[in-house]
Amino acid sequence: MLSMESLWCSSESELSTLRLAKSVERSEYRFSRRKPSKSLIPQALLHSTEAQPRSHRRRRSGTWPRTRSLNAPSPIQQFGPCGRIMKNSAMVMQIQDPASQRLTWYKPPLTVLVIKKVHDASILSSFVQLVHWLVHDKSMVVFVEAAVLDDTLLAEYGDFASVRDRLMTFRAGTDDLTDKIDFIICLGGDGTLLHASSLFQQSVPPVMAFHLGSLGFLTPFEFNNFQDQVMNVLEGHAALTLRSRLQCVVLRKTSGDGKDKKKPTTILVLNEVVVDRGPSPYLSNIDLFLDGKHITSVQGDGLIVSTPTGSTAYAVAAGASMIHPSVPAIMVTPICPHSLSFRPIVVPAGVELKIALSPEARNAMWVSFDGRNRQALQHGDRYGGEFTRKPPG
Repeated sequence: MLSMESLWCSSESELSTLRLAKSVERSEYRFSRRKPSKSLIPQALLHSTEAQPRSHRRRRSGTWPRTRSLNAPSPIQQFGPCGRIMKNSAMVMQIQDPASQRLTWYKPPLTVLVIKKVHDASILSSFVQLVHWLVHDKSMVVFVEAAVLDDTLLAEYGDFASVRDRLMTFRAGTDDLTDKIDFIICLGGDGTLLHASSLFQQSVPPVMAFHLGSLGFLTPFEFNNFQDQVMNVLEGHAALTLRSRLQCVVLRKTSGDGKDKKKPTTILVLNEVVVDRGPSPYLSNIDLFLDGKHITSVQGDGLIVSTPTGSTAYAVAAGASMIHPSVPAIMVTPICPHSLSFRPIVVPAGVELKIALSPEARNAMWVSFDGRNRQALQHGDRYGGEFTRKPPG
C-alpha cells in the first residue's frame, strides 16, 4: 500500500505446494528499494499520511528519516579463516527500511482502474465525484467494472451522465488487464482491495485504497480530500508498503493411465488459504509437508496458511500472532486443533508447503483462496504453494 498515500502492487505466486513467486518490473513505475531475494515477491500498497511541506513533516522517535534500518543486517558471510557461505541466486539480501520506500514513475501515469464496493449505495456519490474529477480535470483514462454501470441508481447523479460514455469497462474473469493499468483506486473496505488483487494474477499495479467500508486494515486513506491525496500519488510523492502474496497450485489426482490428467490450477492470494472440513460433521485429517518432508497430521476443523498481511485476518481470530507486512514469512495456523501440541508456527518465506488429505480421513476437505474459489479436495488431490516477494512488474 502506498504510505503517504496508500497504494498497493502485487506480483505473481504459486499454490500447489506453498512457495514464493516472482514479479516482473513494470515500465511505468519502480520502487526505490534494494533488489530483494529471488525467493521473495512484493506487492506495494500506498500508505496514508497527511501531505505536509517537507520542512513540517512529523518527526518520528529519533531523526527523520531514520538513521538505521528496522531490519536486521545481512548475516556475515565468512566464518573463520576458511569457511564462508556459498553465493547463489537464493541468498537472502538486506531489506530496505520500509519507511524509505517511495514510488517513482518512469512517465506520467495515464490509466487508472477504479474499483468500488458493490451493492452499496452510500459509495455512489464518492464514486461519481472521483471519476468526474479524473476524467474532466486530470484527463485520465478510467477503467471500471461493467457491472458498475448497470446500477440504476447512478442515473440520479447528473454529473455521471457527462462521463459515462468516456469510461472504459471490463469484466472480471473475461478481460485481461495486464499492462493496461498504471495504478488502482479502491473505494470500499478490505474486501474491495482483495477483489482488486484477484484481478491481477501477475504483477499488481500500485493500489490506493480509500476507507469506505466496514473494515479498514488495508485502506488508510480518507475520502474527504481525495484530490490532494491522488495528486500526491500522480506526482510521485507517495510512500509504499510492499506486500507479498502466496502462489498456490491445486493438483488433482490422475488415473493410472494419465488420460484424465487435469491442468493444475494456480492462484495468487493476498491474505490466506483456508483448508477446512466443509459441511462434514467429522474432524478433518490433513497432512502437512514442508519442503517435501512430512511435518505433522492436523486433526481438527482445518488449517490456515497466511501471508503477513493475512495474519491480521482469519489467522489472528484463530489464535495466531500478527506479523509485520515487511517480514518475509508464512504463518501456518490450525483451526480448533484436536491436540495440545500443535500451535501456530511461522516458517521462512522461501519454503514450499504441501497440504493433502490424510489416507485415513473419512471425508473430503475444502479449500478457499482469500475467501473465494471454494472447492473440494478428494483423496489424491493436494494443494501447495510458495510465498515470494519481488520487485513489482
